[in-house]
Amino acid sequence: MELIDLYDADRVVLGRKAEKEAKMNKGEYRVVVHVCVLNSKGEMLIQQRSSTKKNFPNTWDLTLGGNVQAGENARMAAQRELMEELGIDVDFSDIRPLYTFNFKDGFDDMFVFEKDINIEDVKFIDGEVQEVKWATREEILKLIEQKQFIKYYSSVINLIFDTYKSKNAFNV
Repeated sequence: MELIDLYDADRVVLGRKAEKEAKMNKGEYRVVVHVCVLNSKGEMLIQQRSSTKKNFPNTWDLTLGGNVQAGENARMAAQRELMEELGIDVDFSDIRPLYTFNFKDGFDDMFVFEKDINIEDVKFIDGEVQEVKWATREEILKLIEQKQFIKYYSSVINLIFDTYKSKNAFNV
């Protein structure tokens, strides 16, 4: 059973925990992370979710996403998730989320950085991912249009790529 910390609207830990799939009560929020790895060619590493995933099976997604577990901060969760899902070890101690999006039940810290990763080195450790590939902005937007990608707003994908293009993303 994976537990998460509960936060208030100011992102202060409430001192209570819940199961990761639990419905949030009024005034309770969770923290999730997303990681977007772009390469020096300006392509994003995207993953195809496993056919056994409860939500959006066989659908393409950003490099990774996951819950911040109880006792973790967002950097720790991003580092753990990247290793668990793709077998990629990156030290997040000096990486801050480039964006934080608020959603109904919480906060979504999005880490964006550049790192050239050899696809052959990616390992599907926890079974949540079945394939990865490098994709351009246009390819991702087309996958969204074809409903083969998680339901992100095209504006979010454009923001990620525009940030990368402006070199405001962090290099690892």
